[in-house]
Amino acid sequence: MAKKQEPKEMSFLDHLEELRWHLIRSTMAVVIIGCVAFAMSGYIFDNIIFAPSKMDFPTYRFFCELGNYFNYVSDFCAETLPFTIQSRTMAGQFSADIWTSIWAGFIIAFPYVLYEMWKFVSPGLHAKERKNSRGFIFIASVLFFLGVLFGYYVVAPFSINFLGSYSVSDTVTNEFDLDSYIATLRSSVIACGVIFELPIIIFFLTKIGLVTPEIMKKYRKIALVVILILSAVITPPDVASQIVVAIPVLLLYQISIYISAYVLRKEAKRELKRKSNA
Repeated sequence: MAKKQEPKEMSFLDHLEELRWHLIRSTMAVVIIGCVAFAMSGYIFDNIIFAPSKMDFPTYRFFCELGNYFNYVSDFCAETLPFTIQSRTMAGQFSADIWTSIWAGFIIAFPYVLYEMWKFVSPGLHAKERKNSRGFIFIASVLFFLGVLFGYYVVAPFSINFLGSYSVSDTVTNEFDLDSYIATLRSSVIACGVIFELPIIIFFLTKIGLVTPEIMKKYRKIALVVILILSAVITPPDVASQIVVAIPVLLLYQISIYISAYVLRKEAKRELKRKSNA
């Protein structure tokens, strides 16, 4: 019976060529989905991009009703937000349309981009490591989309409501540039998508020995202060809103501690088994 041939070892240039094709396929996926988003730009801008600037947005309605339930006059019950959005350059709207389509393509194609990166990295892993990392793309994609939804429905509305309503004087009116508004929305959504990848990041940092549960527990108080400060910056100046933003991030931090401990236990068992078989 013929023996199974060992895969040929690739040179550095071969690795670069392989990486290039993975990047090309990932870019093509983003561009193709971006073109579809560009064709639907009217719907995307009216119903997604500009939705948090209107007081009938689900987040505003929820907190308005919550305030009414507790007999609290909430700023979320206003009829309109006191700002307008304008474009002050000739190519402003076209440029915003192009870049919004590209970012929409990246968000939607994120699982495929992860898949291409995993295909490049996985041949360098042992069979057991590939087996233990099974489900990585699915879990990372779910966490990313949860973060995107959290950023869109929680962080972005709070930021837009607070910054759009903030005024140093009645003589100053808020007339925001289109790029500035989109940048605020985009940074909230993308940043939360990345933050929600914290358990995955901690998993791999623990695998390579840079993070341990003890380190995370030691700096938990500092992490709590940082999270509360960030929550205070991106939300209106009331405690309830800050808690709503801070709770999911704190939960992710605690889950990451458990994940780090789990990885170390698995590594310890594997090392003990290896020594017993030696």
